[in-house]
Amino acid sequence: MAEARFTFPKHFLWGAATAAHQVEGGNTNNNWHAWEQAGRVAGGHSARSACDWWGGRWREDFDRAAEAGQNAHRFSVEWSRIEPEPGRWDEAALDHYRDMARGLRERGLEPMVTLHHFTDPIWLADGGGWEVDRTEAFTAFTIKVVEALKASVRLWCTFNEPNVYVTMGYLMGVFPPGVTSPAAAATVMRNLLAAHAAAYHAIHRIQPEAQVGMAHHYRGMAPERPWFPPDRWITTYHARKFNGAFPAALHAGWLGLPLGFTRAAGARGTQDFFGLNYYSSDRVRFSPFAVRELFGRRSYPKAAEVSPTGFIANQPEGFFEALRWAQRFGLPIYVTENGIEDAADRLRPRYLAEHLRQLWLAANFNWKVRGYFHWTLVDNFEWERGWSQRFGLWELDVETQARIRRPSADFYSEICRANALSSEMVARYAPEAFADMFPNE
Repeated sequence: MAEARFTFPKHFLWGAATAAHQVEGGNTNNNWHAWEQAGRVAGGHSARSACDWWGGRWREDFDRAAEAGQNAHRFSVEWSRIEPEPGRWDEAALDHYRDMARGLRERGLEPMVTLHHFTDPIWLADGGGWEVDRTEAFTAFTIKVVEALKASVRLWCTFNEPNVYVTMGYLMGVFPPGVTSPAAAATVMRNLLAAHAAAYHAIHRIQPEAQVGMAHHYRGMAPERPWFPPDRWITTYHARKFNGAFPAALHAGWLGLPLGFTRAAGARGTQDFFGLNYYSSDRVRFSPFAVRELFGRRSYPKAAEVSPTGFIANQPEGFFEALRWAQRFGLPIYVTENGIEDAADRLRPRYLAEHLRQLWLAANFNWKVRGYFHWTLVDNFEWERGWSQRFGLWELDVETQARIRRPSADFYSEICRANALSSEMVARYAPEAFADMFPNE
């Protein structure tokens, strides 16, 4: 049997990623709670108690992460808890997040805090959401959070996946506010970018040593019919708009809108690291009838190995391409999300092994890869898909709040502790991937 060991750089961060609304529970003052109550989530599901982090179970989950050898954790704060009404600050909520950040430090985990992870306070949503310029409000919120957490936190994400937030909420209409308007999407993109830039500068005024970025969702894309020019054209268009719009604005000062470009000079250079979220890659087919999808229908190859609900295809080579794309911006890279939904934990070990091998290749090329955050630590509420998908290293019984350790938790623990992926680990946890990853010849 071939033997090998893929060792990662010294001081590499290994952790998991979570988001406030998905794990806290009892969050009733934001737009997603209203969306759930309106029956807009699969199966009529709601977050309910989620993982009961607001009730204190973050402590036991952080213990699990630390005991598993993780040395970092990415979590988000909930704006609607911290500022339940415009200009009214809840100090108890800030204390809660201060305890969480301090709790991570005490357990030897580096915190990365996301300020906006898809949810908006009801007062903001009812007042026009992000179709209104929210720069002043978001900056005030940012200052309040950073002042409270700066003793424990040096890594900040302003927005999680703004491209997904815009696409799902303002083009597809499956996230709140349920709008399907390219014009509204363009306005929201400009406003998110302005708010990010202002928050970036505010953070550095308070905490000059901080590192600030966004978490960008990257989807690999290739034409379904490479010989057909419309497929090639729509693939290029989607890749530039979905993947490239926000990163290009932060890098070069130009924002690619759904139907054009605009200057975003104030945003140029407002990113200290590149946060990369990668799950899978698509084939894109031109369709004149796919108006909401901007004339491009996406799908997976017929032979692709997909997750139980068909939501994610295991395409690790696409992860390497995502890393290649991210490194061209010349910034340190943190993989801020990567994972697969798999309640039975049959595909996850292979997905994890094959993707981490691609991550090691990128690090071995001396690309500036600094850390990896697996999505996610414990099964959580998956937005418009509710509880129908399970991404956790630990299974969650939603009714009893019991956590059940999956084999992938042990696999990931060995990787974190060793700061390496070995052939012996793959042979035990993902034997079906062994021959491809460690050929004898």
